[in-house]
Amino acid sequence: MMWSQSGLVNTKETNTSAVDSSFNSAYKPIEMYVFLDPLCPDCWEIEPYLRKLSIEYGRFFTIRPVLSGRNKALELYQLHVSRKIREIYHQSYQKIHRTSDIKAKRNHLIHTPDMISLAIKAAELQGKRAGRHFLRKIQEKLFLNWKDISHKSILIECANEAGIDLEEFKKDLYSYTAKKALQSDIKLTYEMNIDRLPAIVYINHQTDEQGIKISGLYSYDIYVQVLAEVMNTQPIPSEKPSLIQFIRYYKMISTKEIAIIYDWPLSKVKRELKKLQLKQLVEYIPGKKESFWKYVEQNHVK
Repeated sequence: MMWSQSGLVNTKETNTSAVDSSFNSAYKPIEMYVFLDPLCPDCWEIEPYLRKLSIEYGRFFTIRPVLSGRNKALELYQLHVSRKIREIYHQSYQKIHRTSDIKAKRNHLIHTPDMISLAIKAAELQGKRAGRHFLRKIQEKLFLNWKDISHKSILIECANEAGIDLEEFKKDLYSYTAKKALQSDIKLTYEMNIDRLPAIVYINHQTDEQGIKISGLYSYDIYVQVLAEVMNTQPIPSEKPSLIQFIRYYKMISTKEIAIIYDWPLSKVKRELKKLQLKQLVEYIPGKKESFWKYVEQNHVK
């Protein structure tokens, strides 16, 4: 097996089928428009499902992340999201911070300047993968470390951790190209009547049928069912990579995500990670809410 930019490519021919023969993997006919808001908790929770979909069925589709625009229905939903963030933040920090500090920090935390969205589009100018990694880093800073992601220094920190060219990023942050890309996302949000986040619109470019929209956070099997419906057949999942291959590709992953993606109980996840840790292949990174595992780059010269 090997990894491609879109996910797992199964070089063994154990999972081929009539479905695969009818879909040219060089041209992926299914496009998934994934509407997100970096401040939305459910948009953070859907990430493991998107990764699992890419691993098992990524040979059939491409993902296009879209930053949500604003309409009346979506604005009402965003008010709910803001209250949810306040509640989560308060529950996480009330035991270790004074109440006055909590109020001051959380009010600053949930501020959503346009710079955050422009920063994501600026990162995407360096490639789709760079944009996804940057978005991931922003969400980690917010939901795991409770950082003020509206601050420019945090955005630059995220860009650096995502492996993005910092000079290009700083230049693109205020560029017309980034602003135009953001306006395109906002327009698409209106055109597809997005009123709740996260939302995914599945489109099969090989048919004349309308796409299928699914709004909100659901169990993984629902996303697979919708993919099968759009394809008009039941696809066979690719084999998953080894755990170390997976961690090497994504660089850092949470214990919870591994459990979701591999369908393992947490006890098995921890046992397998401990084996890799003893081999000095991964490093344990404690977090405020979740535990993470980071791939250890092997720089030994043979």
